[in-house]
Amino acid sequence: MSIRPCSSRTERLNLSVVHADPAWVVVDKPAGLPSVPGRAPGLQDCAASRAQALYPDALVVHRLDMATSGLLLLARGVDRQRLLSRAFAERRVQKCYEAVVHGALPGDSGQIDLPLAADWPNRPRQQVDHVRGKPSLTHWRVLLRAEGRTRVELTPVTGRSHQLRVHLAAIGHPIVGDRLYADDTPPASERLLLHATRLALHHPDTGAPARFCSAAPF
Repeated sequence: MSIRPCSSRTERLNLSVVHADPAWVVVDKPAGLPSVPGRAPGLQDCAASRAQALYPDALVVHRLDMATSGLLLLARGVDRQRLLSRAFAERRVQKCYEAVVHGALPGDSGQIDLPLAADWPNRPRQQVDHVRGKPSLTHWRVLLRAEGRTRVELTPVTGRSHQLRVHLAAIGHPIVGDRLYADDTPPASERLLLHATRLALHHPDTGAPARFCSAAPF
């Protein structure tokens, strides 16, 4: 059974709680909010701190880019954080995203298999690097084509920083609103059109399969 906090308190924190039980909390992070506190002034407010205001034992397991919205999972306590972090590291968590990209992707589905590494002179940018890059794999499936854009479902097999953004830009179809990887002047959208729509994994206490969903807000 889902245990939800008082709605007025949730609204005051501007954080949508999708599900909560004694093992974990799943929130719907808005675009523009960091997953964890940043080093720069003004970036201390984040999804983790807002979740911890509601559930003090909530601990970060994975992250979303600040510009990306959608499902973010936090563990309740150190032991569950360790278990869930291992599940992510061992690729036992299925993550699914929706994005709107520039242009018409060829075909109905495919994969992008390009190694990624940090672009150190231009951090936080990442880049395709066939010498030093780590193996990175993304599956994609077309949902809709219209007005020179494609709505696409993305399933990353690996979890590299900015993986979806770099992979799509590398094949000539950057995500709409991507201020790092899309050559838009002015930007084609006020926000990055990338949303974490589904998480599927097993409950750390019971082992039962769990699936969380969030519709893309664009």
